[in-house]
Amino acid sequence: MSEQVDVLTNRQVSSQVRRRISWRDYLELTKPRVVALMILTSVIGMLLATSGLPSLGVLIWGNLGIAFLAGAAAVVNHVVDQKIDTVMARTRRRPVATGRVAPAEAVVFAALLASVGMVVLMWQVNHLTAWLTLASLVGYAGVYTLFLKRATPQNITIGGLAGAMPPLLGWTAVTGQVDGHALLLVLIIFAWTPPHFWALAIHRKEDYAKAGIPMLPVTHGNKFTELHILLYTLMLLAVSLLPFVTGMSGWIYLAGALALGLRFLNYAIRLLKGDDRRVALNTFKYSITYLMALFVVLLVDHYVFF
Repeated sequence: MSEQVDVLTNRQVSSQVRRRISWRDYLELTKPRVVALMILTSVIGMLLATSGLPSLGVLIWGNLGIAFLAGAAAVVNHVVDQKIDTVMARTRRRPVATGRVAPAEAVVFAALLASVGMVVLMWQVNHLTAWLTLASLVGYAGVYTLFLKRATPQNITIGGLAGAMPPLLGWTAVTGQVDGHALLLVLIIFAWTPPHFWALAIHRKEDYAKAGIPMLPVTHGNKFTELHILLYTLMLLAVSLLPFVTGMSGWIYLAGALALGLRFLNYAIRLLKGDDRRVALNTFKYSITYLMALFVVLLVDHYVFF
């Protein structure tokens, strides 16, 4: 009798949760802040691809298609990580984790977003951009989320390539071809991803350990992770100078890249010396500012010299 009451109670609670679903839940599934950062780098890739301004159609349709596919990948991430999300304090209120959106509904939503995104890119932009964007979706939602995230502490290092693609996608949307300078932009984000994410992982170490995710601080400890943050930050500083070395940018960018990179390096050194979770969080926050500012400086330099 008590089991029947429990079942009925659970169904009532589930029914109440389901009735509270809104469009905001579906918006949250797409991780709009992450997608917004990706679109920012995509726009910059578009602007850097030409000496003038790209057509309004490419700007609108290209970024719309990329945003739809990026959102689809984020939705798949919610579905795959449902059990993990219920354990971690940062993610336990997500729509799929709480049951506000059923996994099957989320999958249908992801398929719809991906389909619309592909149609937009194939029809209004070009096939190269469409297929590269789809490959990024598969890389993030499939290779990283389904496999690498749970398989190795180097998950974010290997899987970061998918998240580094937006500048290249923006570039190909304008030119219809892959360019070496566009690949430099990808390389910068690829080198930026590990110190950015590992700083957050140090701050959220207990959550990752509880969820059984082999993030570097969990498997190798804070000091080892902090040393790698420092090493990757040094690599990032070197990589960020390549646009100047290759003639892609001028002195304005060089000055900005050095100032921003040395500031990032200062955070990494402080983190290694102090092993402080607050410094780790501040490093994570600065890393976002760093990437946005670096690309804005690159953009300013591009138009000043052209």
